[in-house]
Amino acid sequence: MKASNFSLPSTNKKKFILKDNVGKYVVLYFYPKDDTPGCTIETNEFNKLLSKFKKLECEVYGISKDSLKSHDKFRDKYKIKFDLLADEELKVLKKYKVWKKKKFMGREFMGVVRTTYLLDKKGQILKVWNNVKAKDHAIEVLETLKSIVK
Repeated sequence: MKASNFSLPSTNKKKFILKDNVGKYVVLYFYPKDDTPGCTIETNEFNKLLSKFKKLECEVYGISKDSLKSHDKFRDKYKIKFDLLADEELKVLKKYKVWKKKKFMGREFMGVVRTTYLLDKKGQILKVWNNVKAKDHAIEVLETLKSIVK
């Protein structure tokens, strides 16, 4: 299935447009909130493995509903080397079905369910990880990509 095209503001100060990435593999990981424990673990792991993703012609993008200002602080604090995309209006989060009802400590609320999409060079969805556990997730995505690229 083809991934839905979208455009969002990016920490590189340009508008990110998904279809501009045709010709590369793409990881889109959706996460709940900048600078929270799980999101920091997941982002730092993708950051640590970024050169390995790049060797496989793969770009990595993190997406949350946080503002660019929040993303910039998060990126600077942890020296994140890839772009974070801001979806404050929830358009892409809803389009990719990651904005859902969540439960925490007996309370129900709407939020981002940690989800990752791996796209091929034509923009087709190769794999989706739902309800991701942050720790070691980036390694799992990288191993999946390696098995596809071979």
